[in-house]
Amino acid sequence: MTKEETWSQRFESALHPAIARFNASIGFDIELIEYDLTGSQAHVKMLAHTGIISQQEGEQLVAGLEKIRQEYREGKFKPGVDAEDVHFAVERRLTEIVGDVGKKVHTARSRNDQVGTDTRLYLRDQIQQIKSELREFQGVLLDIAEKHVETLIPGYTHLQRAQPLSLAHHLLAYFQMAQRDWERLGDVSRRVNISPLGCGALAGTTFPIDRHYTAKLLHFDDIYANSLDGVSDRDFAIEFLCAASLIMVHLSRLAEEVILWSSQEFGFVTLKDSCATGSSIMPQKKNPDVPELVRGKTGRVFGHLQALLVIMKGLPLAYNKDLQEDKEGLFDSVNTVKASLEAMTILLREGLEFRTQRLEQAVTEDFSNATDVADYLAARGVPFREAYNLVGKIVKTCDAAGKLLKDLSLEEWQQFHPGFAADIYEAISPRQVVATRNSYGGTGFAQVRKALIAARAQIAVD
Repeated sequence: MTKEETWSQRFESALHPAIARFNASIGFDIELIEYDLTGSQAHVKMLAHTGIISQQEGEQLVAGLEKIRQEYREGKFKPGVDAEDVHFAVERRLTEIVGDVGKKVHTARSRNDQVGTDTRLYLRDQIQQIKSELREFQGVLLDIAEKHVETLIPGYTHLQRAQPLSLAHHLLAYFQMAQRDWERLGDVSRRVNISPLGCGALAGTTFPIDRHYTAKLLHFDDIYANSLDGVSDRDFAIEFLCAASLIMVHLSRLAEEVILWSSQEFGFVTLKDSCATGSSIMPQKKNPDVPELVRGKTGRVFGHLQALLVIMKGLPLAYNKDLQEDKEGLFDSVNTVKASLEAMTILLREGLEFRTQRLEQAVTEDFSNATDVADYLAARGVPFREAYNLVGKIVKTCDAAGKLLKDLSLEEWQQFHPGFAADIYEAISPRQVVATRNSYGGTGFAQVRKALIAARAQIAVD
């Protein structure tokens, strides 16, 4: 507020300039301007609909708000700290455009229910954009998976070689994580899409407003049943930040794998120049900056979730100025999730290439087929635990001799157990090991092809 301005005649002087700057949110809540204009237009239409203001006044106000929208889009409306927040900035400019009737825009409304409405409109829109980005990310995963159904990759537990997998099956695990993210955002959206408009400062209003009318105009599914709850609730923002954090967890896990896969130790993928950077001193380096940044940015979203939880945990009803602090973290989380999804989608689509020959070689270099030896014996009547212990002994013997299971002669196999026959070599070949894991949800090629068909059907749903 400028030195000439005060809140009301209750105040004799304006804020100290430093306190005005500290108090102001216009620097970040300008992000809400289009939503504030839309919400305000719905509010004045309701005021006219209920006879609280005249129809002519309503039309003037709607037109004035639309003019502000056009000015903002053209870069002509740039309110400063003296406006304090986007809501006062809009109201002040509206009064300049339409005259004293502009002062009626805030009738039967508080900034408390106004900002809650704006934030919900913003988040509802952003959730739809993120869901669209998730669908694009899933589509790229499927495109790659469909090319690599029969490409094998070592599977790991504890970052130790465990069992070979179809590469498509591995990628489909991330598809399923993203599907849960998509569904989770839909759940959150239902609770975002409830209107607090008309709750007033905390107790409702004496004016004969129609809250259902504004909710319908703004495409809300419902209205808050309690005015105290309506102005002070930020559960919807916390839920979104939880969902955003899980999206980042999933992206970060994939990012970590890409970082590992692109290292010389693994060598499973080659990073293309369009999505990698170099070193300022080591000319041979090609660095996986995209996945490293995604991995790093994940902590920012976690931090915003924690911050909002801490803000909310001690607030008495109803609105408190602490709630101004919900927006910067929310805005940053939205932008971080969208940017990370876009970057990882581009990285997968055009920034890396799987080294199929290296992958084919990798699955022949270990004892990840040991479980299949135990299964081989169990299928011939040997109790599994007995077979398991015997195979452990075989692996230990091979390891001491510098051999792999495939290197044992049939005579050596039969010295361990007479149930082994010549078909043991086929049973433990990596391709057969993968193909026979055909239980529902398994890595068997037939199951993976079915999973790909089902996944394509899932992303056809809006």
